[in-house]
Amino acid sequence: MEGLMPMPLAQPNDPQMMKELQQMQEKKAYIDKKAESLAQRELWYGLGFSVVQTAAFMRLTFWELTWDVMEPICFYVTSFYCMAGYAFFLRTSKEPTFEGFFHSRFISKQKKLMKFHNFDLQRYNELRKACDPRSSIPAGKTLTFHSVPMMSTT
Repeated sequence: MEGLMPMPLAQPNDPQMMKELQQMQEKKAYIDKKAESLAQRELWYGLGFSVVQTAAFMRLTFWELTWDVMEPICFYVTSFYCMAGYAFFLRTSKEPTFEGFFHSRFISKQKKLMKFHNFDLQRYNELRKACDPRSSIPAGKTLTFHSVPMMSTT
């Protein structure tokens, strides 16, 4: 993107600028919804893998082999999962929780979809800031997602 000058921004209530922002907001909403759907799908696949793995371990433990054989296998598999969680933390600086994993996968999918749909995030942020100077747009990228709040158990 070298050589491209940022588009000059007009006055905050410029109708053309507001229309462009609205179009970009609709495109971003579509991208966010699609990214959330793809990230959710990955988590469902993870659940399916866990179910299949648990069923296979049960079969091996109680029918094919014995606990004496399966215990070290289960230990190493569990150790691998702990190492994977630690590696996830080192790579993303997020807790290795389901929510942290979802957020990380969402951001990854969102970035890929923005690139695929030629979504100019910098222009989007400029328009948001110009149309609503009071908005608090964090510096850098504004990658956000809308999640369903967790239900309280209290």
